[in-house]
Formats: sequence, C-alpha cells, structure tokens
Amino acid sequence: MTRFLLRLVATTIAVLVANAVLSPDLFAVPDITLAIVFALVLGLLNAVVRPVLVILTLPLHLLTFGLFSLVLNALILWLAALVVPGVHVGGPGGAFLAALIIAAVSALVNRLLG
Repeated sequence: MTRFLLRLVATTIAVLVANAVLSPDLFAVPDITLAIVFALVLGLLNAVVRPVLVILTLPLHLLTFGLFSLVLNALILWLAALVVPGVHVGGPGGAFLAALIIAAVSALVNRLLG
C-alpha cells in the first residue's frame, strides 16, 4: 500500500511540474485535487490499457526501437484528460510534451523516494 501511495505522490508531483512548466494552452490542471485524480486515472490507464496497446503496436515498437512508446504515453495522457473533467490538453503536441515531462519527473521522484 505504501508503494502505491509513493507512486501516486510521484505522479502527482510530476503532473504539477508539467502544469507549471507548460503553458496553459498546452497542458493545464486547475488545482491539486484534480492533479491527484488525474494521477490516479493515469495510473489506472497505464496499468490496464497500456499493456494492450503495447501488444497491438508491437511491430511499430520494433521498427522504432521502442520510441513509439513515447507516442503511447501521449495517447494515454490524452485519454486520461478525456476522463477527468477540468484537465486540458492542447492537442497532440501538448500531450506529447506533458507525457515526456511527467515520465521524466515521475521516474526521478520515484528513484528519490525509493
């Protein structure tokens, strides 16, 4: 349970960093409560939908040496934004940049937290 909470905190921090770094027309989360809900939905989609998409797009992963996973991260982020009202993603570029920042910051915070 503590591992889950640590990952939730790490993802929430990453969402808030992406919100602070990117302009509001690219990615916007109005408050911390929505950031926590968005982090929960993002984690759920990453656990359930992402493995199916990875299997379906395996040839693209192989052709791009795994770089297509960045596109999948953006797609999952966009889907999470559709589920959580109030979160704004400004097109594919905004989703891609936000997903990149969230992945990097989340990995760093997870590493720092253990």
